[in-house]
Amino acid sequence: MNTTTWQDRQGIWAFALGCAAVTAGVLMHIPMFLMGRGMHFMLAGMPMGLDMVLGMGLIIAGCAVAAWGLLPRDIARQRSAAAAIEIAAPEDAPLSPRHWLLMAVLVLALVIDTMKPASLGFTVPGMVGEYGVSKETVSLVPFFALIGTVTGSVVWGVLADIYGRKATILLSAVMFVGTSICGAMPSLAWNIGMCFMMGAAAGGMLPVTYALLAEMMPSRHRGWSLVLVGGLGAGGGYFAASGASTLLVPEYSWRILWLINLPTGLALVFLGALISESAKFLLARGRTAEAQAVMARFGATVRTAPAPSTPPPPGSGALTGVQLYGKLAALSLTGLTWGLINFGLLLWLPAHFVARGLSMEVASRLLAESALIAFPTIFVGALLYSLWSTKWALETAIAITLVGLGGVLRMELLGTGSPVLPVAMLIVGINGIIAILLPYTAESFPLRIRARAIGWVAACTKAGGVIAQALFIAKLVPTIGVVAGAIIAPMAVAFFLTALFGKETRGGDLRHLDGDAVPAGG
Repeated sequence: MNTTTWQDRQGIWAFALGCAAVTAGVLMHIPMFLMGRGMHFMLAGMPMGLDMVLGMGLIIAGCAVAAWGLLPRDIARQRSAAAAIEIAAPEDAPLSPRHWLLMAVLVLALVIDTMKPASLGFTVPGMVGEYGVSKETVSLVPFFALIGTVTGSVVWGVLADIYGRKATILLSAVMFVGTSICGAMPSLAWNIGMCFMMGAAAGGMLPVTYALLAEMMPSRHRGWSLVLVGGLGAGGGYFAASGASTLLVPEYSWRILWLINLPTGLALVFLGALISESAKFLLARGRTAEAQAVMARFGATVRTAPAPSTPPPPGSGALTGVQLYGKLAALSLTGLTWGLINFGLLLWLPAHFVARGLSMEVASRLLAESALIAFPTIFVGALLYSLWSTKWALETAIAITLVGLGGVLRMELLGTGSPVLPVAMLIVGINGIIAILLPYTAESFPLRIRARAIGWVAACTKAGGVIAQALFIAKLVPTIGVVAGAIIAPMAVAFFLTALFGKETRGGDLRHLDGDAVPAGG
């Protein structure tokens, strides 16, 4: 049965036209890049031509047209049409080829997404040399990129609850393509502005991915798949960024790391054809036949009449009021303190160790070896999360981080002691937190606000980085002891709030969070 309406076809053509306009706008910047071929692509101080200005106009217009094409039609009418329809998820269903395909595509999408902000560290040295400015000035680039990710995480979370999970991923991919013109910008100011846009585009991909996976995976496979997809996507993104830097920067300068957003962004657009929209969102639009087709491919059914129900397990039920805001506060505070450690404390430790008499080589090797020890944490976290407890796996990661912070504080107060164990505990702890935090958030909030909640918590992880980078740029970084002491208190509060308001989600039915009855045998 063909359920595509004239309005839907109109939207598809508008999205295609928007993508074409953005791509054309980017290609109009390539001549500027090629003009610097004889100077190792150094473009600083060169005037921007009319073609570049027109190209930027095309990119802005193309993003707007693509966004209009993806916007659902008649949302209110369609919601009322689907009000009596429910999805019965196969709680014990085996993973189908469709599930594996969805996970593989989303891993690739996250690799492409993470690759953008991960490239920032590889572009800073080139910017310092080309623009002739200090590292503090160039630090404005990652600073505004982080602000962009905070903004993007919140905005994309809201959009995902309006446009849908798949549509939001596609829209961010179009913006990725547009931000590739950063590689042709002749001034640092333009780079700062475009990096904000890049961060805004990248900020929401991970939250939307988690929301989509949480709604499409069978409950007994949901936990480990969320952690694994997020971990592989993030790790793969950093690996891809470092590989591109090694292979391409010596020949094409740091600018190529931005320009490759064009092919990778377009690849993400085409990968969107392999991503299935959340069936619950399709039902909210009144597209029942499409929802049935999607769920059939994933081994679920759609019922049009209520079935006998079983009561929710103890401690579950519709998440509202104090329970909702208490859990949101706990996870937000966890994310904020994680960002302060990851983007602040750990980055400041090498200089601090050098000031204490260690060589930079020894200090850097200490962090590198600690990070190597912590790398398997992602896989250990996935196992604990799926086989033991979702809530207490997160609490364990927070507790390990608290022990590491306490060790750093003790070392600073006493002025003696080896930093190896405290630093290793810190890195293991924050790796565990970031591997578990967003998957747990995805399983903890009802459908109506799920993407927004994930986006908000993700924004909090970056907000900690914004605070840390602002202190560095303003040259107001406190001593390491003060930093560790200042972070311990809110992280301890986060541990307490998670213990109080956190609920076990392992293998649970997400419909209980919406207050829905669960069909017997469903």
